[in-house]
Amino acid sequence: MRILITGGAGFLGSHLCDYFLAQQHQVVCMDNLATGDVDNIAPLTGRSDFTFVRHDLTERMEAPGPLDWVLHFACPASPADYMRLPIQTLEEGAIGTRNALEMARARGARFLLASTSEVYGDPKVNPQAEDYWGNVNPVGERSVYDEAKRFAEALTMAYHRTHGIDIRIARIFNTYGPRMRPNDGRAIPTFVRQALAGEPLTVFGEGNQTRSFCYVTDLVDGISRLMRAAFNQPVNLGNPNEMTVLELARRVLAATGARGPIIHQPLPQDDPQVRCPDITRARQLLGWEPRVSLDDGLRTTIEWFRASGKATAREDAG
Repeated sequence: MRILITGGAGFLGSHLCDYFLAQQHQVVCMDNLATGDVDNIAPLTGRSDFTFVRHDLTERMEAPGPLDWVLHFACPASPADYMRLPIQTLEEGAIGTRNALEMARARGARFLLASTSEVYGDPKVNPQAEDYWGNVNPVGERSVYDEAKRFAEALTMAYHRTHGIDIRIARIFNTYGPRMRPNDGRAIPTFVRQALAGEPLTVFGEGNQTRSFCYVTDLVDGISRLMRAAFNQPVNLGNPNEMTVLELARRVLAATGARGPIIHQPLPQDDPQVRCPDITRARQLLGWEPRVSLDDGLRTTIEWFRASGKATAREDAG
């Protein structure tokens, strides 16, 4: 097949590029590099089965050649990014998603929207199943990402119902692994960077809020299975093993051998107090569940940060 991956130079997008190339498919990677990093796809450049197109998806463009699948991952995804780029984030969710859908429609391609657990907001139900409609503050600071993805889901379903596009919606929960940017604001890269630099680990609030962490190879496997399943409704993809952020900080300290203290900072507005996927649908439809333990995933991630030299990076790569 020939597969277009928007946001393909980002953390998740670049792992998907690697995966589908290893499956003998051709990959077109489209990215404006606002938060992506050319280092993530550098080993792929020059290959005959890989094409990189630098383009902002909010500006309409036709991808070169035929397409079988379109995987839409283009959007700032970390709090540091979408709060720095609020309007661009909303435009990616609306205009960017429509342009990606139009490319899929023109080519008769299957389409996947990379949605997010953030559509559930600060949930009043735990764990979160796909039939939960969420608890989102539509005018809070986080709303630019939450509402961008909620609108993108609605738009994707409208194209499916109106134009018959074969669509998939993946609601992706916290995912981690190599190629995360050290300063993107998410918990694991932040804690790893701080630990390896000998700095205090900064935990928001008391650290009692919960998260569930899925290693990137498990997530990529889930995306691949979802693309091949005949199902057009949202599917949660994430690890159901829930833990507090304070416990995660302690696990990172143990994994790195660091001895720095844990300090606390004020809790951001609308920071979700719980976050855990109900993956019953993914288990039943895809035969999928995460396999990589947090200990193994942290070990690999920490090794990558050390080897890449990005553990001491002071600025975003993208």
